[in-house]
Amino acid sequence: MNAPASRLVSAPWLRDNLNSVKILDCSWHLPFFGRNAKEEFVSAHIPGARFFGIDEIKDLSKADLPHMLPPPEFFSSSMDKFGISNGDHVVVYDTAGVGPACRVFWTFHAMGHDRVSVLDGGLPAWVAEKYETESGDPQQVSNMPSSKRYTAQPVKDLLCDYTDVVGNIEQLKVSGGSRGKQIVDARPNGRFTGKDPEFRPGLSSGHMPHAISVPFTEVTEAPDAANPQVQRLKSPQDIRRVFESKGVDLDRPIIASCGSGVTASVLYFALLNAGVSPHSLAVYDGSWTEYALNPHSEIVKDV
Repeated sequence: MNAPASRLVSAPWLRDNLNSVKILDCSWHLPFFGRNAKEEFVSAHIPGARFFGIDEIKDLSKADLPHMLPPPEFFSSSMDKFGISNGDHVVVYDTAGVGPACRVFWTFHAMGHDRVSVLDGGLPAWVAEKYETESGDPQQVSNMPSSKRYTAQPVKDLLCDYTDVVGNIEQLKVSGGSRGKQIVDARPNGRFTGKDPEFRPGLSSGHMPHAISVPFTEVTEAPDAANPQVQRLKSPQDIRRVFESKGVDLDRPIIASCGSGVTASVLYFALLNAGVSPHSLAVYDGSWTEYALNPHSEIVKDV
């Protein structure tokens, strides 16, 4: 049996274990930033890394939702192209420090692959250590022996769909929030309250009834003043304090949501690292985009 993998690994650890792990660059940027994550990967990445395109390895049948969880067969074939097998220890990273890589971390968990870790501080932490990067676009692995092909084993309890969320909201409403799974929303507070607009034109801001605002930026920090671009995950104690200060009961089940499922996964990752049981956590895959696009959804605004 393979040894369990640490969820969070450091740049020095990764440098010492480059030859025993599979590495994926999972960088992603909102469109208005004008950055191309794949081009940046080709320019510079951690040696041996492959590029995991969040906007490519997804459910392609849902054109109105940005990056829903890919079907198991598509995820499996994508892992085959990366040369990743079910027993591999996978390390994921991004250029944000602790950001989109968490979405891919959750995706692996949802596909039944637990031997996955996030590089704390991401590529900026690697560069800050003055470790070597490489350029170019590595060739995909193909024609793998059938015995080595990846087989996804979906874990349905780790995700919620629209029906699940609406049913849960009804439980929260009739109980005044005391029953049902707590909904934590990772979007910036201005979008949660309805004060600020959503990025997607025509999509209402606001929040679900009884949802709790926990912006994802509150679970990371830049502890090194000399390298403020290196965002790392806060300590388990500090993460717990963040959630508890918002009124989240860490002993009750939690659904993480956000704009489209990326930063919700940062909260999922942070909560796991804070000691919350994985059996108590789920991500709303379609998140606010799916919820607010449905004309039957109840939207609350605090302004």
